[in-house]
Amino acid sequence: MKVEYYKEYSYNLNRNMEFKVYGHAGKPCIAFPSQNGRFFDNENRGIIDSMKWYIDNGKIQVFCVDSVDIDTWSADWKNPYDRMQYQEAYYRYIIEEFVHRVYEINTYGNGGGVASGILAYGCSMGAYHAMNFFLRKPDIFDAVLSLSGIYHSGFFIKNYSDELTFLNSPIDSLAYMAYDHPYIDLYKKARIVVCVGQGNWEEECINDTRALDFQMKRLGIPAWFDYWGYDKPHDWPSWLEQTPHFLYHILD
Repeated sequence: MKVEYYKEYSYNLNRNMEFKVYGHAGKPCIAFPSQNGRFFDNENRGIIDSMKWYIDNGKIQVFCVDSVDIDTWSADWKNPYDRMQYQEAYYRYIIEEFVHRVYEINTYGNGGGVASGILAYGCSMGAYHAMNFFLRKPDIFDAVLSLSGIYHSGFFIKNYSDELTFLNSPIDSLAYMAYDHPYIDLYKKARIVVCVGQGNWEEECINDTRALDFQMKRLGIPAWFDYWGYDKPHDWPSWLEQTPHFLYHILD
């Protein structure tokens, strides 16, 4: 497997950001880490190995990005306004800087041809990021695989709301979306897979997955919502099993 490491300065975040790329060709996938995670966590936890067949066979090229959760969603000691401003800076970093690098690297890997869109992927907090970026930029992301996520910003920042908490809250954004919103057609063309187990530590994620399921059905968005068994907890062994299972259907 081809593996490359990068460390590059972000003008939106005013800091260096690190990432790794796995694979030589295929559909580009941005893999977000779990809460407070780093770009190497998906590799260290076995997620990359679970994708190995698809990576080695040129079906997918995975870009494992860093997070800034420790300064945003997890930073309870900070002013909520400042937390959301930095979260929006992270959004701009991904959309304005990182996606550009994905296209550059993926074009080279594919011998000049870039896949038609990017797959957003993540587990737990990474599932939130994947869904949030997909819903906000369906012109860039044409597929999403979210496993065991929380999908409303109020879970992380309580007793505070502003425009950015709304924009970064998938359930709330869909709840207020008009039926004729131009993004609806893009959502309908995308491949959307959302999964949650029903074992230990999944209760909040089940509730949010059901709420997201309801809003997508309300808007007529075709999506695959899958509720796995009571033996599937909110933990890495569940996601290691679910990831290759769903990639098979997304990449076929």
